[in-house]
Amino acid sequence: MNLLYKSTRNSEKTVTASEAILKGLADDGGLFVPESIPKLDVTLDELKGMSYQETAYAVMKQFFTDFTEEELKHCINSAYDSKFDTEVIAPLVKVGDTYHLELFHGATIAFKDMALSILPHLLITSAKKNNVKNEIVILTATSGDTGKAALAGFADVPGTRIIVFYPKGGVSRIQELQMVTQKGENTSVVAIHGNFDHAQSGVKAIFEDKKLAEELADAGYQFSSANSINIGRLVPQVVYYVYAYAKLLENEEIKAGEKINVTVPTGNFGNILAAYYAKQMGVPIAKLICASNENKVLFDFFKTGVYDKNREFILTSSPSMDILISSNLERLLFELYDRNPRYVQEMMQELGESGRFTVDSNIKIRMSRVFLCGICR
Repeated sequence: MNLLYKSTRNSEKTVTASEAILKGLADDGGLFVPESIPKLDVTLDELKGMSYQETAYAVMKQFFTDFTEEELKHCINSAYDSKFDTEVIAPLVKVGDTYHLELFHGATIAFKDMALSILPHLLITSAKKNNVKNEIVILTATSGDTGKAALAGFADVPGTRIIVFYPKGGVSRIQELQMVTQKGENTSVVAIHGNFDHAQSGVKAIFEDKKLAEELADAGYQFSSANSINIGRLVPQVVYYVYAYAKLLENEEIKAGEKINVTVPTGNFGNILAAYYAKQMGVPIAKLICASNENKVLFDFFKTGVYDKNREFILTSSPSMDILISSNLERLLFELYDRNPRYVQEMMQELGESGRFTVDSNIKIRMSRVFLCGICR
């Protein structure tokens, strides 16, 4: 079955997975979501004996159905290779009575390497599948980690250019140096006056500028994104949670069917949304614990049902979590509102105009059944 994708703000128009990866953002400003979240077609018992690469294929083939087996396996094996400093790619380590999935073994020592190592391969394959002749210009906003990982992933990849926007003074000195010293003829880095939300909003505005898109197309270019608004960046993150559960089974730390809780430090809501997708695919997950910092817009939202970005922006020691507009929350709202784009469109319009929106009490109850939120200090 070919799984198609549609916008969180309009269910009428559908595209293939490769088209969604190429576009990054839907034409109406919404985020691409699958028409339905697929189920795993392998058992948990089968999963526990798989390598990271094999698990990645088992998950991604369910989402990227217009990729052939050869194409998808080539993307996976090209991404998760010797550039990682451990053959297992993502070791699961027990510390006390908790388990940590180590996602920092890639080229830039940030968890963003995991998805951004494969995105360039998915993008180039998508371009070939759709006979795209234009050069693809990747626009990415970063609060620190994504920038360097994206630059490293796309450096000198034929047929692409990448421009990373970051808030001046809003990332660590090490992160800034990592970005501005990146080698590659096709890489550019731009510091902006503002915070991450300004950078992210600016990138989205560029994507929504139809006249600019036409001018670039005439010149032989088209935009795409490396942020988690791109479904090609989000789906590889789903693999983490499937793989972690399988390793717990393999190590006899849990029994098949036993539910686990997952804790994720959260800024743009992409990584924890991937865990939610894994749960929908059939991974026995009880609670998803969303860890916020002093910029506790998500903590307040899950507690009150009111999303309000009209607050002081606080620079912390965890800049990747210094975010007041969590883009991937839109995908969760789409699911909670039974995939009705009208509600999502209304809330996103309200957020754009007033900086806040409120969900009804029924949605707040549904969120509380799956999500918890705490503040890291």
